[in-house]
Amino acid sequence: MSLIKTEEEIEKMKKSGALLSYALQAVVDAVAPSVKMSQLDDIARQAIEAGGGKPSFLGYKGGGGVPFPATLCVSVNEEVVHGVGSRNIELKEGDIVGLDIGCVLDGMFTDMAVTVPVGSISKERMDLLRVTRQSMYSGIEAIKVGGLISDIGAAVEDAIDTKKYGIVQALVGHGVGHSVHEKPQIPNYRSNSFPIVKIQKGMCLAIEPMVTLGTHEIETADDEWTVVTKDKSGAAHFEVTIVVTESGAEIITPQPKIRI
Repeated sequence: MSLIKTEEEIEKMKKSGALLSYALQAVVDAVAPSVKMSQLDDIARQAIEAGGGKPSFLGYKGGGGVPFPATLCVSVNEEVVHGVGSRNIELKEGDIVGLDIGCVLDGMFTDMAVTVPVGSISKERMDLLRVTRQSMYSGIEAIKVGGLISDIGAAVEDAIDTKKYGIVQALVGHGVGHSVHEKPQIPNYRSNSFPIVKIQKGMCLAIEPMVTLGTHEIETADDEWTVVTKDKSGAAHFEVTIVVTESGAEIITPQPKIRI
């Protein structure tokens, strides 16, 4: 798998990204109190398949032995990411719900996520959503040909008050295109623990900060997928797929319209 995508591959990814954005908007529009996670999962799958794509998360094994059993990751409140979307759990007024979705179209993968309010939410949770989303855009603005992948994490961290919020460290952004997850890994904080990678034109990257109202520590639930905050504090997750261009970065999975 090449870190650099060809012009033809990028055009295919743009089509994949447009389909994915359409599907996620359909899911976001359906979010409301009393709606079940499984209903959102059905909407996601139908929208992707109607557009000629395939859900890339469904059946994905990742590093474990349990295939992911849903199209959509639905993560509520203290669930950071990878919540199983096929659960028959109803959303409640005041919840915040992360919606993470991926698809493959014409052999090319795209990935995106958003966290949205369910009805009216507290100011604390609304601020968390806004800070997390802005940190994602700050990371994108740091992308320049000839720069370093680590510049992205530094920009994300600088956009977050780390005295008030925790930045999840055990999970990172990544390359995308030929598969669900590719190199390079993209931390959302400053670190010397990752390889030094130069940003090049044609790279396709998933930028995805995960921020909590508590500490950065996380753990995995018994289903072997759902990642939760260790201190049970609320969490938010935003993600887009971008392609590196001569002038910076182009978002190819536009974020859905949400109420924040």
